[in-house]
Amino acid sequence: MLIFFNKPLAKVYFIGAFFYFLIRVIIAADSQKTIEVLKACGYFVGIEVLMRTTGGAISYEASKYLVILFMIIGMFYKGISGHAYPYFFYIMCLVPSIFIASTTLSFDANFRKNIAFVLAGPICLGFVAMFCYDRKVKLKELQAVLLYILLPLIAHASYNFFYTPDVKEIISSTASNTDAAGGFGANQVSTVLGLGMFILAIRFFMKSPNLGLKLFNISLFIIMSFRALVTLSRGGVIGATIALIAFFVLYYGYINRRKRNELIVMVGIFSIGVIVVFLYSSIQTNGMLDKRYANEDALGREKEDVSTGRKGLFIEEIEGFLASPFVGIGSSRVKDQRIENTGEIVISHNEVSRTLAEHGIFGVIILLILIFKPLAYRSQNKGNVFFYAFLCLWFATINHSGMRIAMPAFIYGLALLNVTHEKKRLIPRKQLIEP
Repeated sequence: MLIFFNKPLAKVYFIGAFFYFLIRVIIAADSQKTIEVLKACGYFVGIEVLMRTTGGAISYEASKYLVILFMIIGMFYKGISGHAYPYFFYIMCLVPSIFIASTTLSFDANFRKNIAFVLAGPICLGFVAMFCYDRKVKLKELQAVLLYILLPLIAHASYNFFYTPDVKEIISSTASNTDAAGGFGANQVSTVLGLGMFILAIRFFMKSPNLGLKLFNISLFIIMSFRALVTLSRGGVIGATIALIAFFVLYYGYINRRKRNELIVMVGIFSIGVIVVFLYSSIQTNGMLDKRYANEDALGREKEDVSTGRKGLFIEEIEGFLASPFVGIGSSRVKDQRIENTGEIVISHNEVSRTLAEHGIFGVIILLILIFKPLAYRSQNKGNVFFYAFLCLWFATINHSGMRIAMPAFIYGLALLNVTHEKKRLIPRKQLIEP
């Protein structure tokens, strides 16, 4: 509320948060360094889009740079696993595209800004993966990291309520709505609020031991879901749904028979909450939400392209890869070509096709590392109940929003953690001493 009524406070808040977490990481005991680094990174992942919306970030990519900084600090104190070397090789595979870009980017292009825009996310992922790989954390510590991501997302949803308290007045079509997203890009806002939906659902099932907490978390979930749905940007909501399905499948196998029966009941209650929020959102958007998810326009006519133009961009980037399959066309050259051809700034939404186009054969190696290294790790370590959920959320996000924000990089890294489960302590019975 304070930031909504006084935008300059956002910068004070952002800088204050940075020094707060920096001090916490530095003064933390050695046994707590890892978790403090992850909490700091998680908080800036959660707050990134809100700070972009309010102008609070000191630069557009500030959260990515801070995640990298905290990861470097973590590596300084805690080192890295010797088995994380593929991610160092992954970062090295990003370098050749910079040299190619120096010869392919147009004269008018801002070389440093363009390179930073497309490589900050992938490099951030590389540092997060190196630090997180096989890093031991307790399940309750990982849940605490997810809470640190969630808290600023609740603030973000609150800000959006102040910005557009009545969405009925602003929605008249099925297009993504910037006003409903708090005045910023609906795609990015939907993505992070979808992450908030996912975390709140996890807390509903795993961190709600009594009825009060269950009602509290399902209420927050409904509020977060409403603000995500009314942006009319589908990517974040669909990504959260895929991740939740992956979580349910794995979680069901982790728990015992008694808890499975409880889970079925909770899924029923949760499903009612989902239906309620969707119906309410549909009413508030004058039925445009239904049409949006049915791939129809405001008049109810089916749209030809379900991907809202992303398919054409994907094909263009694959053609770029086929034109230069060995060294690629260079970092940011995809966006540069579209400016030359159409005069419009059209940014890639798909990190897979962009990686292939701009990095060539190195892009193929990059994707192989990103996909198969976690799966190989999972075959040896099955302690992370969120593994497939995190991996699905990362992959869904980079396929509809690229790596514009730090979220997919950090979520990918969390899938690589070695999550340990505390065993219940057995209290030995005292033997009776005969008189």
